[in-house]
Amino acid sequence: MKRRRLNLELLTCASRGHAPAEPEDLEGGADPVLVRWTPDGLCWQRCLRCDAWIPSRRERPARPAARPAAELVVPERGRELRDRYVLRLIALDRLFHFVLLGTAAVVVLLFTADRKRLSDPFYRVVDALQNGAGGLGARPGTGLAGEIEKAFQEPSTKLWFLGAVLAAYAVLEGVEAIGLWRGRRWAEYLTFVATTVLLAPEVWELTRRVSFFKVTALVVNIAVVVYLLYAKRLFGLRGGYPAQRREQARDSGRQALERAFP
Repeated sequence: MKRRRLNLELLTCASRGHAPAEPEDLEGGADPVLVRWTPDGLCWQRCLRCDAWIPSRRERPARPAARPAAELVVPERGRELRDRYVLRLIALDRLFHFVLLGTAAVVVLLFTADRKRLSDPFYRVVDALQNGAGGLGARPGTGLAGEIEKAFQEPSTKLWFLGAVLAAYAVLEGVEAIGLWRGRRWAEYLTFVATTVLLAPEVWELTRRVSFFKVTALVVNIAVVVYLLYAKRLFGLRGGYPAQRREQARDSGRQALERAFP
């Protein structure tokens, strides 16, 4: 039994609309591979992305073609379209990191700036928890209250540094997200280097304490590194960028349309 695969071309056309070949771009207004006319005057235009044939009622152009059929601009399809979707999934992951890190940076910086004003209400809440219900409250220095109490005792310079590092990391993730969403080659290298550098700390964190989210994050980052290195042919691997462009051209050019002729 033949395994079905997700047809990204159909998915894209469903969201953006078809990209049919225009008779005005063809010599004589017709091309058996791209545009056909039936005896009753019905025009069938082939979508250059998903290969669907779209019927329409229109007059056959009498003027010469504006450009040869070989120069038709074919939209992203095949491997090029698949790579676009994968890069945008990675971009969404980086955008999620940007929001989390940016929020954490803002919280740390605001906390450091108003720490003196916040300390009195915090300690009043801790005292109420510890002395409430007949003295059966939270133990001093434990749980979330204990972590916040430690933060109040940290030097301001350390907290400012932590906030700056979080903010810088958030900016890095945001730049990666924008570059990957727009399909920029430099963003692929930036994401690869940044993700690879952070793999060692993630593995070290797992040696201290294992959690579902830590394992998931490590697996996702390893998958991103392998994909960028192998599929995107970074650092000249498997022929590098020229080989990637040739491969995409085979899947997206005029030859691909002729190979996939319905």
